[in-house]
Amino acid sequence: MKILQFPVAASRQSAVTSLFGRQSGALPGRRHAGMMLLECLVYIAVFAILLGGATTVFYYCWDHSNALIGATDEIASALHTGERWRADVRAATGKITVQTTANAELVRISEGARVVSYRFEAGEVSRQLTESAQPLLLLANVKTSQMTMDARGTVSAWRWELELVPARKETHLPLRFTFEAAQNKP
Repeated sequence: MKILQFPVAASRQSAVTSLFGRQSGALPGRRHAGMMLLECLVYIAVFAILLGGATTVFYYCWDHSNALIGATDEIASALHTGERWRADVRAATGKITVQTTANAELVRISEGARVVSYRFEAGEVSRQLTESAQPLLLLANVKTSQMTMDARGTVSAWRWELELVPARKETHLPLRFTFEAAQNKP
């Protein structure tokens, strides 16, 4: 029986030469493991860049979502206040008076025995039921407020122009509202 012997050194040398194109004393497995470590570092760097970008986009969306929630709360408050004002004008039984000064506007609505007052001063709109009661703050961050009588024939109609201060500087759409109401008994 004949035993075949292969020259080990010659086969190793030819394997290294065929893999890397040059002769080297290093084993092919070690050279390949070094490439894997470099690939892992590249993958980690790419992952870090993507994670940083995703975090930036997330906080950008989070910030705008919170601004949208705040704007919808302000819009809802303005609409509720406008509806309350319309109900007071419709319930008015006496004369509605408007007093305008340099820095404030006061509207008094007579409803039988009680008087409802709306005051716009220092960027806030408040409502007061009687002279002795504390005023109730209805809206803050108001830019302009103007209540005017709009006579339409025999009907005594009232208009309230309201504009809120935008919460963000980037807001391009002003928050303006117009409420109209007709007085039942002028």
